[in-house]
Amino acid sequence: MSTASLQVTPSTPVKNVSLAQVYVWELPVRITHWLIALSMVVLAATGIYIGYPFLMVPGRATDRFVTGTIRIVHSYAAIVFTLSALSRIAWMFAGNKYSRWDKLLPVRAIRRRGILPTLKFYLFLLRKPPGFVGHNPVAGLSYMAVFSLYLVMIATGFAMFSASAGVHSIMHRFDFLVPLLGGLQSARWIHHVVMWLLIGFVVHHVYSAVLMSHVEVNGTVESIFTGWKFVPREDLVHSGYRFIDRETEKGG
Repeated sequence: MSTASLQVTPSTPVKNVSLAQVYVWELPVRITHWLIALSMVVLAATGIYIGYPFLMVPGRATDRFVTGTIRIVHSYAAIVFTLSALSRIAWMFAGNKYSRWDKLLPVRAIRRRGILPTLKFYLFLLRKPPGFVGHNPVAGLSYMAVFSLYLVMIATGFAMFSASAGVHSIMHRFDFLVPLLGGLQSARWIHHVVMWLLIGFVVHHVYSAVLMSHVEVNGTVESIFTGWKFVPREDLVHSGYRFIDRETEKGG
């Protein structure tokens, strides 16, 4: 695909920018994204209830089993969440160049150079975003932190479940996590705190996705449904440096 000769500046109207359709988010990325998102909603709702059961149902507990049912739903949602998060982590090593691990962890110097300009944009010191096709370096670092929190949630959840699992349950194998986390109460506290951190991230994630989609007019929000983004052709050559310099990084 040839790049356009049009010089793009922060003041260039979007309608005059030559756009290219790029397949960024592959199907496994989109599926795991939505499975993680939906399971997090269920986990947060059921987790809050498990911690603070507020439904008062008349009759014997053996007849209603409300809290037990909520706990079962929480467990199944946790299975979906765990498998989806681990699948997405695995896809960081098998997916296309936009979903790989080096787009989250800035191991290359040229990615690290994009951190400050991206922060300037987020702080309203740069009128236009640098122009990364996939994740910008700041978003990549944020997602790396979020995936670390996912692993903490999985570990603390497994630790708590191991204490109440059935005699022959495989979940007993994870009881070694309990002392590592400082006991069941510490595991529960960590689990609870990380839940609120992830809820805060979700709020920021939705806001930033809508913001970038509006500013860049590139279909950022729509791309998590379709996989396709519409980006200035120059971003395919000067990815992340459209308004900074002309150092080439194909497919950044």
